[in-house]
Amino acid sequence: MPERFNHAWRIVGTAVSFAAFGLGGLLLGLLVFPLLRLFVRDPVRQGRIARALIRRSFAGHIGLMHRLGVLSYELHGLERLDRRGLLVLANHPTLIDVVFLVSLIPQADCVVKARLLANPFTRWPVKATGYICNHSGAGLVEDCIRTVHSGRNLVIFPEGTRTPRDELLGPLQRGAANIAVRGRTDVTPVLVTCQPRTLAKGEKWYRVPSRRFHVRIEVLPDIPVAPFLDGAASEALAARHLSESLDHFFKTELSRVGAAN
Repeated sequence: MPERFNHAWRIVGTAVSFAAFGLGGLLLGLLVFPLLRLFVRDPVRQGRIARALIRRSFAGHIGLMHRLGVLSYELHGLERLDRRGLLVLANHPTLIDVVFLVSLIPQADCVVKARLLANPFTRWPVKATGYICNHSGAGLVEDCIRTVHSGRNLVIFPEGTRTPRDELLGPLQRGAANIAVRGRTDVTPVLVTCQPRTLAKGEKWYRVPSRRFHVRIEVLPDIPVAPFLDGAASEALAARHLSESLDHFFKTELSRVGAAN
């Protein structure tokens, strides 16, 4: 009976969490950010305030899920995020990875889907924060490089989508490596694990796991990009080698964490 009650409570807690997230996004999108754009005319200051608001709201959402007993978490190496101009690359096992990372990284920037600009509830947050939309095509990499060089911290999931449930890591897209190589920017890798796995790609929110899930986030030392550029015949070749190295790196580190648990 206690197990059944606990499971039922976590379904309710998850529903409350998703409802709160939606309501918070609605209030930010329809009230807070339009007022911010009205009263703060300087776009740089406006973006800085908007990103700080998103960070605090995401931290509040994680806190709510924790207090409701939906999840627990542990954080390692956060001092490595207390810098400017980072290119943060993380694996992507669950839906709330981005919520965690944005809540932890000062002035975090993201690449968001272009359709969010057409949504009346998300248009204002995207515009106010200055997040990068993925509709820029060939200019997307340059937009990302410009963001990092401006001192903002860019969060990228090289897999491009959530990791398939039964795999350690999905195939890496080469866009993240291109940003690092062409921008001459070292990579700050972040490992994200979730046990038991939940909120995976295609999984319904109400399919809660058998116990409270535990998220572990570890920020590892930077991976320098210079060795991949030295002696490379082209930037494209350097990016390919870096992408292959990142694939091996993440799989090795995720296996290490899995073995330890």
